[in-house]
Amino acid sequence: MLALALAAPAPAPSPLEVSLDDILGHLQAFQAIAQAHGGNRAAGEPGYDASADYVAARLQEAGYEVERQPFTFPFYRELAPAQVVGDQPFAGVTTLRMSGSGQVTARPQRVGQGCTPRAYAGFERGRVAVADRGGCTFQVKAVNAARSGAAALVVVNQKDEPFSGGMTTPQSIPVVGVGSGVGAAIADLTRVTVSTTTLSEERVTHNVIAQTRTGDPDQVIMVGAHLDSVEDGPGMNDNASGAATVLELALNLARSKPIPLVRFAWWGAEEEGLVGSTRYVAQLTKEERGKIKAYLNLDMIASPNGIYGIFDGDDSEKLGGGPGPVGSAAIERAFEAFFKRHRLPYLETDLSGRSDYAPFVAIGVPSGGLFTGAEATKTARQAELFGGTAGSPFDPCYHKACDTLDNINQEALKVTSGAVGFVLRKLAFELGDAAS
Repeated sequence: MLALALAAPAPAPSPLEVSLDDILGHLQAFQAIAQAHGGNRAAGEPGYDASADYVAARLQEAGYEVERQPFTFPFYRELAPAQVVGDQPFAGVTTLRMSGSGQVTARPQRVGQGCTPRAYAGFERGRVAVADRGGCTFQVKAVNAARSGAAALVVVNQKDEPFSGGMTTPQSIPVVGVGSGVGAAIADLTRVTVSTTTLSEERVTHNVIAQTRTGDPDQVIMVGAHLDSVEDGPGMNDNASGAATVLELALNLARSKPIPLVRFAWWGAEEEGLVGSTRYVAQLTKEERGKIKAYLNLDMIASPNGIYGIFDGDDSEKLGGGPGPVGSAAIERAFEAFFKRHRLPYLETDLSGRSDYAPFVAIGVPSGGLFTGAEATKTARQAELFGGTAGSPFDPCYHKACDTLDNINQEALKVTSGAVGFVLRKLAFELGDAAS
């Protein structure tokens, strides 16, 4: 069980007072890398590899031994927009993620929601299956369609508007989404052409891992952030903000002598489904898992219209995700101590499983961290507490090309980097035996 002593120590210079200017320097480097590599730093792409090279080089310069942990993941890209054509092309067609690539011209046939093999009773092989959205996952719909001999699958929304989504594994047939109006029009056709242009293959990427040279190896504190962006942008808030902060923390700690071993991680392929952190946890032995006494996660900590969200380790707010493992509440209290000390507002945010803490929580590691918000809309109460604009997203550039340096809230980044430095200092220097 993690036990944090929250009493303020005697005033002394902190070994983890990270510089905002230095963090911004790392962000500028990540931005330049994205600009030089097609505008993104996505896993499996050159921009990610260059980002990992940058992190590794800075760590090695500081004296760390750097481990690159390789793993494979299903790489998917849409290379051209999908099309559905009857007498003329329909508007508002989306390729569902992990769709197969190809062009099919055939008669459409409705299959209800397409959630069971029974829905395909009487289905003629080679036709285009038209399934209503809902009732089951897109993965289930696509697998049933392919197994029943459909040459393509069109999923029809309940509303007359486009939608996004996808399957969890690569598919062999084209799979697209359309609004209800297009779905109704397709039903009246004798032939329809469905076209998708996608790339789907296994690729190799890697996590970057480094740890302090000193510290009790049986008492490990981990700090992590995902290094990859989405394909659509450079990912400065999501999540160069977290990756740059973890890097600067590691550089500051390089010449210190923490009591526990401190391990830093930059995760790959988080945007592909938490792949890097999940693979890392999966390869740990039971003994190695038991040595990790706390995991701190930084993912989106500089949102332009954000909040200061502390992960709700004790589930006191009943936000839906439930409490973290025993010890998570102590991490939450440590972050709260920083915000109280500086008279800054904060709110609890749910351990919903959306970021790289999830695999650590799953194996019982006490977990916590900070989050300033993504695509959700800021409420009036939150605007009253933190400023900003109610009714607008915490990050209007979430997963978009505009997530550049201009999207970074520098004041928020100064606060959040200071907060994690404060908590890491407590874990690394002020606890004596950090776990009991």
